[in-house]
Amino acid sequence: MTVKLGYLLPTRENIMKGNPSTRALLDSAKQAADHGFDSVWVGDSLLARPRHEPLSLLSAVAIAIPRVEIGTAVLLPVLRNPVLLAHQVATLDQLSEGRLILGVGIAADNPAVRSEFRSAGVSFEKRVGRLVEAMKLCRELWSGGEVNWDGRWKVESADLQPKTFREEGPPIWLASGVPKGIERAAIYFDGWFPIGPDVSVFREGCSLFTKTFESLGKSADGMTSAIYLTCCVNDDPVAADSSINEYLSDYYNAPSTAIRSFQACFGGTGDQVLEFIRSFVNAGARHIVLRFVGDHLAAMRLIYSAKKYLTC
Repeated sequence: MTVKLGYLLPTRENIMKGNPSTRALLDSAKQAADHGFDSVWVGDSLLARPRHEPLSLLSAVAIAIPRVEIGTAVLLPVLRNPVLLAHQVATLDQLSEGRLILGVGIAADNPAVRSEFRSAGVSFEKRVGRLVEAMKLCRELWSGGEVNWDGRWKVESADLQPKTFREEGPPIWLASGVPKGIERAAIYFDGWFPIGPDVSVFREGCSLFTKTFESLGKSADGMTSAIYLTCCVNDDPVAADSSINEYLSDYYNAPSTAIRSFQACFGGTGDQVLEFIRSFVNAGARHIVLRFVGDHLAAMRLIYSAKKYLTC
């Protein structure tokens, strides 16, 4: 069984520390590639959780590190005009020569995110329908030939160039933790990409995802069950768990208990963290994206030393 491992760049964390350097982020991406990671990922937020713009940053990663996949974890397409987004993504897919994965979501419902939507001039309501239509329109624009679209957006006789590197465009994975969202990922997209909350729920979600896409005649070869995990490695498990709580509270400006109720997080010794990751592999994860708390390089070395154990 082939399982891929991804590393989330600390864009938000670096901004919080007053360090906007993209050089530091590119160095981290290179370290991840040197330690056997298969992919490098960037999160997205406009104002709710300030960070680097993901598609721009991933363009730099694509050029600087030609051997890894790149992805968004996750992009908020509804904050963007889909025609402009299709153009940006097609260019990035060309830059990366087909190594791009689009993780997409609708954003959490909280005051900061609602304010972000208002600032972008986008309604927060009915964002699920807008997401699905926006990605359909993007794929139509990537497909070649003249496009006419009469929906939330009006497109007349459009011929978007360049086309994506891959004829079908990049794979699109939907982030969702509810059954309807999991089914939507199987029906409209190429992957399911949740953030938690625990391995038992993930296993049930994998089963629903697989059952749904198989019922549509889709091949498992073209579908991916992924997971986004937050981990902290420390010889002192109590200290590791405390670091996770402090990190979540600072990052989200919310109680860590609330965040951990829907996100998969774990702090412990190296062996404990490896077992935590391995449990999601056993539950059906085929691409694991890791967000590290604490010493990123030490965590990378741990993953590198145990990659065979985690991925087979």
